[in-house]
Amino acid sequence: MSSVKGVVFDLDGTLVDSYTAITDSLNHARAGWDMPALPESEVRLQVGRGLEALIADLVGPGRVEEGVIRFRERYAEVYASGTRILDGVAETLEQLSRGGYRMAVASNKPARFTGPILEHFGLALLFDAVEGPDTAGATKPDPEMIRRCLRAMDVTNDEAIYVGDMVLDVESGQAADVGVVLVAGGSSSVENLCDTGRPVLDSIRQLPKLLPLCGTASAQPEVT
Repeated sequence: MSSVKGVVFDLDGTLVDSYTAITDSLNHARAGWDMPALPESEVRLQVGRGLEALIADLVGPGRVEEGVIRFRERYAEVYASGTRILDGVAETLEQLSRGGYRMAVASNKPARFTGPILEHFGLALLFDAVEGPDTAGATKPDPEMIRRCLRAMDVTNDEAIYVGDMVLDVESGQAADVGVVLVAGGSSSVENLCDTGRPVLDSIRQLPKLLPLCGTASAQPEVT
């Protein structure tokens, strides 16, 4: 990698915790078939591969179309109140912006929800692009949304990294041919993250100090 100039972030589990809203909406969908509510701890482990996959896994593969409709009806009502910004995110993004880094978001959450969430927390103006399956036409690990972010930031793939919280994010970064840094605390366990061989941060606050190392071929970033 050459010097890092652009950072693409995942959303859920990386910048925000929206598992309360997701769990509420999923259970609303399940209630349509008199299915019992699931705890947030169980739902958290299934989040990240796109809404259709979540509904297929936890409502039923034959109920995806109607389940998605029910989920979105409820999510439109609770996505803001059921989402919180993660510790250290606002300060870290401001620090990166002051440092001249270009930033974007690529998430399997539709951009029509991601954008308002970022606006709700006063972060939207820090990003050159917000991409999702509704704008890119595909879900991760397909690389299209990350590639769209690179174009918006005007950086090449070897000048960018993808920051996420799941093993899926490593697959996505590999598909887009960008470096990957992981933050613990999201949907994947620390053990699974470390097994990828990518740098794993205890907190996103560590990211600004790591970025210069990402652009140095001889550097070996410390892994949790």
